[in-house]
Amino acid sequence: MSSGTSELAWFKSSYSGTQGDDCVEVAIAEQVVHVRDSKDVTRPAFAIGRAEWVEFTRFAAQR
Repeated sequence: MSSGTSELAWFKSSYSGTQGDDCVEVAIAEQVVHVRDSKDVTRPAFAIGRAEWVEFTRFAAQR
C-alpha cells in the first residue's frame, strides 16, 4: 500500500447511513482499491486488487 492514502478520494457506499454506523470507506486507485474503517481513519488502510474487489462486491451483492 502506498503511504499517500490520505491523498486519495475516499467514499462510503450509498447504502451507508448517516448515523455513524459501522462502515468502510474505499478509494479506487489505478491498480488497487484501498479500504479503511470509516470510524477510525487514522488506522492503516489495506489494499486489494481491482479484480478481487469486483469479485468481493459481486459476492456481497448476492447476500
